[in-house]
Amino acid sequence: MGETVKTAKAPKRSWMDGLKAEFKKIIWPDKKSLVRQTVAVVAISVGLCAIIAILDAVIQLGLGFLI
Repeated sequence: MGETVKTAKAPKRSWMDGLKAEFKKIIWPDKKSLVRQTVAVVAISVGLCAIIAILDAVIQLGLGFLI
């Protein structure tokens, strides 16, 4: 079978330093863009919810008529 090689774990301090360095690279969206994207997501979610509710009601009426 295969042999497993034990590797030394990185110290937690270096891991945290790496994490902080990666967070500094992130380009966070400005408030206006964040609000627009949030509104778009909520609007699409509500629209899809309405479409699914209408389809569900139509299917229930159709099955009720058949049964």
